[in-house]
Amino acid sequence: MGLLSKNCMQQASSLLGFSVFSLLFCPLCALSYDGPLYDYTAYTECKEVPEEPLYNGGILKDELPVFKPISINEASIIYTTPAFILHNLTPATIYCFSTWVKIQGSESSLVTASLTTDNGTYNCVGTVLAQSGCWSFLKGGFILDAPSNLSILYFQNSAHRNIEIAIAIASASLQPFTYQQWSTNQQYIINTARKRAVTIHVSDRHGNRLQGAAITIEQISKDFPLGSAIARTILGNLPYQNWFVERFNAAVFENELKWYATEPEQGKVNYTIPDQMLDLIRANQIVVRGHNIFWEDPRYTPTWVHNLSSAALKSAVNSRIQSLMSKYKEEFIHWDVSNEMLHFDFYEQRLGLDATLHFYETAHIADPLATLFMNEFNVVETCSDVNSTVDTYISRLRELERGGIFMDGIGLESHFSVPNLPLVRGILDKLATLGLPIWLTEVDISSKFDYKTQAIYLEQVLREGFSHPAVNGIILWTALHPNGCYQMCLTDDNLQNLPAGDVVDKLLQEWKTEQQNGHTDDHGSYSFYGYLGEHRVSVAYGNRTASSTFSLFRSEETKHFNIQL
Repeated sequence: MGLLSKNCMQQASSLLGFSVFSLLFCPLCALSYDGPLYDYTAYTECKEVPEEPLYNGGILKDELPVFKPISINEASIIYTTPAFILHNLTPATIYCFSTWVKIQGSESSLVTASLTTDNGTYNCVGTVLAQSGCWSFLKGGFILDAPSNLSILYFQNSAHRNIEIAIAIASASLQPFTYQQWSTNQQYIINTARKRAVTIHVSDRHGNRLQGAAITIEQISKDFPLGSAIARTILGNLPYQNWFVERFNAAVFENELKWYATEPEQGKVNYTIPDQMLDLIRANQIVVRGHNIFWEDPRYTPTWVHNLSSAALKSAVNSRIQSLMSKYKEEFIHWDVSNEMLHFDFYEQRLGLDATLHFYETAHIADPLATLFMNEFNVVETCSDVNSTVDTYISRLRELERGGIFMDGIGLESHFSVPNLPLVRGILDKLATLGLPIWLTEVDISSKFDYKTQAIYLEQVLREGFSHPAVNGIILWTALHPNGCYQMCLTDDNLQNLPAGDVVDKLLQEWKTEQQNGHTDDHGSYSFYGYLGEHRVSVAYGNRTASSTFSLFRSEETKHFNIQL
């Protein structure tokens, strides 16, 4: 278990201890919550001996797996796989599942956990790249659409369909949570990871405590970056600009920095549009991600690049990196270096397997203070995409590390359909063990849903991201165009909120310190809990007044701030 997981569990354990901290910080939790505490434990190393089951096994405690017959490619070849028979599963429940997996018959293979119910099959509720000779940890879960009297949770080899692989499992756990229990666990982490206790001490210039001083505190900026993509459509559109800067403290340019946009013809580089967008961002003190240096998908590679020889392509990519990174050195907090490399490999096919290593190395030299990200889709959205399972992502990241490139950040695009909340959290738990900053970089909900449903799912995703202690920022993929947005808009063309926009506004307000108005106690102090970020405090005592600002950053200690009149 990583340090993050240990810290989270230590914090969560104090909740049951009815400590003063918990009573002040989350009184309803401390007084009435008697449900399970979510266990953030996860592992990415293969172990000789499996660890004990989470939640002491949950509803699988003392349950032994049966063996379910499975056909290979619907052929006549049949083999058996371990499975659990589950009874009376309900749709109003979040089921968190974990187990340890070991295989025989191959050095390694992708093993998928699936669920068959009375009403259908959930093809993937968790995956793991299992190995021979040691145990690997699978973490996921599911939420049912309808009740099921009889269900089967089973495991199958997903990588080598034509090879019979024996699968062994150990220390399996299935822990149910009600939605209220899930929400309570989320709020507890928000209270501990996104907020901090503060005590303001008020005195005169001789150090005498001032009882009864009037005190007002308001949050003036937020520590947690929550923002949206923008496009060139924001330029010259003052109402859109005002709408954006009133809400967000982070941004990303949707397409304007991509190679096909800045150099549509070889040698004709034009940064006019991103320069203007950057001016707007800079003027409003908004942080911005750099997206992207290269996109491995050939559909979004400049047309002229396709026709280059290997030598010419190598020269072109070097020019692209040097031009972009020298132009914008220290302007962008992140760079997505080789976008979606788990699904596409345009440059490695033409320049060799070291091409990606070269991209990261050159980008780091050009802008050493920027955080370099590996940005990918279908890592957290689903586990059905064999190209981008959580272990595939981790394996590729470690491969780059072995080549001398140490990744700075984990970018999860987060283009969701129906969010599988326990799977999302289980994947975040595994990625958190790497100790790298995690960002949800392109959050939206599929346009196949109506506005109201999009809003419901968006709120689920945003709450899941904000309440996970390893997530450092969230960017929505909601740049507004005359013909709409990529998948989901927050407003209509007149900047009137759609349901998704209402959700964002609600959460922005919820995740902000409420204005504090009160008086100092007999110790000359005033205490409260505030969200991380910058705060302004104003104090009045008789005809004397004073004001100042202070910052809250993550810490388990109370922040003490002194102000004199």
